[in-house]
Amino acid sequence: MEQELIIQKCNNLFAGVDARDWNRVKATMDKQVLLDYSSMSGHPAATLNAQDIIDSWSSFLPGFDSTQHRIGGFVVKVEGNTATAHLDGTANHYIDSEVWTVEGNYDVKLVLTGNEWLIREFRFNFLKQSGNMDLPKRATERMSAKQK
Repeated sequence: MEQELIIQKCNNLFAGVDARDWNRVKATMDKQVLLDYSSMSGHPAATLNAQDIIDSWSSFLPGFDSTQHRIGGFVVKVEGNTATAHLDGTANHYIDSEVWTVEGNYDVKLVLTGNEWLIREFRFNFLKQSGNMDLPKRATERMSAKQK
């Protein structure tokens, strides 16, 4: 039962990102989240407010026409009021007919807050990327143009 709730929480995070439903995304997170994309970006992990993460994602991801996250292979362990989920992921980012694909896996730590599991740590372990590597820059430029 708990494992299903944890898997659903992770699914809600990615489905919310793809739908640009930032309230749905926020509902998956604890108030503070350790966010770690260091294996891909080289930037160190940081503990951020959930809203700061959403602000960052919502200022970049809508620069793509769409995104599609495919996740699976969940391994969930529950120990009292904490849980970990390890999962595989592929993220496709589209602009026009072009795609940038990022592959890796995630290590997610959740805490039971009240009667709800919330994400407290979110670590992406980069494996590879393919497709048009210029699309992130184009997405950023599109978002900058929208703000002017």
